[in-house]
Amino acid sequence: MGWWGASGSDRRRAVVGGDVQHGQVGVRIDMMPGMISSPPTRQACPPGACDCERELLRESCAADQRILLLTRAEERRLLERLENLASLEDLERLQARLFEQLGIRVRIAPGFNEVRSMRGIAIHIDEFPGLCRKTRQAIPAAIRRGLERRPEIAYALLNAHDLFRDL
Repeated sequence: MGWWGASGSDRRRAVVGGDVQHGQVGVRIDMMPGMISSPPTRQACPPGACDCERELLRESCAADQRILLLTRAEERRLLERLENLASLEDLERLQARLFEQLGIRVRIAPGFNEVRSMRGIAIHIDEFPGLCRKTRQAIPAAIRRGLERRPEIAYALLNAHDLFRDL
């Protein structure tokens, strides 16, 4: 008999992955009434090491708190994904997803001077509360590493910004 046929406090106990009374091994989840689990949020930076203003963001109810959902593990996955770009369309899709899911606006364009290397491509991330300084530095670095691995993406980016406008 599962939890749906139990009475009293046994109703709050669920069996996942099998029926315990029939010898199947399962994982029991004890649910407490009124307890709502929230998604994991990023841990606070050491005091004085960052200017992310995370605590001000957490205290403000009206502020956009999506950036707090970027945990360190998710940040590593994001940076790995940015390093392994497949095409310019893939990069543009990731830019859109960063804005939709986390509120991070990434602008990528050729720099004002000549573009002789990947350093000549300007990658700008707007500062806003909750975005860690290290993350603001790591995202452009990962994009540059991805462009260095696949230079055809950088060429497509330059062509999209009218590389041949003076000819």
